[in-house]
Amino acid sequence: MAEFLQFVFSGITVGAIYALVAIGFTLIYNASDVVNFAQGEFVMLGAMGTVFLGHAGVPLLLAGVVAVLITTVVGLALYRWAIVPAREADAVTLIIITIGASIFLRGVAEVVFDKGFHSLPALLGSNPIRLGGATILPQSLVVLAGAFFIMVLLWAFIDRTLFGKAVRAIAANRVAARLVGINTRIVVGASFALSAAIGAIAGILITPITLTSYNGGTLLALKGFAAIMLGGIGSAVGAVVGGILLGLLEAFAAGYVSASYKDAVGFLVILAVLFVMPRGLFGKATVERV
Repeated sequence: MAEFLQFVFSGITVGAIYALVAIGFTLIYNASDVVNFAQGEFVMLGAMGTVFLGHAGVPLLLAGVVAVLITTVVGLALYRWAIVPAREADAVTLIIITIGASIFLRGVAEVVFDKGFHSLPALLGSNPIRLGGATILPQSLVVLAGAFFIMVLLWAFIDRTLFGKAVRAIAANRVAARLVGINTRIVVGASFALSAAIGAIAGILITPITLTSYNGGTLLALKGFAAIMLGGIGSAVGAVVGGILLGLLEAFAAGYVSASYKDAVGFLVILAVLFVMPRGLFGKATVERV
């Protein structure tokens, strides 16, 4: 029983990390129908920026705020210089553009930072909490709380604010949104900025657990994508639930099968969802009038 519980705790911890990444995917997809594979680099930039600003003598809290602001500017730059010029392109082209942006940001990070692995101090200490013979790190609870809090804020933002309703209108019909006076470029640009900020905050929260490096965002982006596919692309709730479920599946696969297959679980989930449940757990069916 203790072993099973330990796998559950490990899965929830990893799943909360994936959920934070998936929420960033969800926001940009809702606003622009773009699957942004540079989301993992936003996570990396937030973490690495905080680490190196801290090494430069900046207090960690201020370093985190500055890193989030810098990452937000990077998100805006990605939209302005990569997405806007190709706004009429098809979905595959936009995906390739975000992959190229991911490679570019990773190369810049390698030059600006270094190739080493880095960590940050845990917010609530590093002494594990024992429950039922298993242990869980306090930082894992911080990550889980952060994912839930951001999910609630994103839901309130999308469903309860005028700006959020503009995002939903653009997602439903971009041309009609323009006709009723919505400035689509400002709304989508703000969505990219907010998504980048969420990614940076996620990076800061998860680094005490996972460490960070210049190329740490690539695998996180793939896992975040698997999470939104499982939970339902475009759903904030689905992003969190999909992330947690993916983390649990990986933990049980590593524990009961082999740790060598842990990273393959995400790709198997993507394939399974595409074949069996294309809209995911919380995805909505679309209606097209002709």
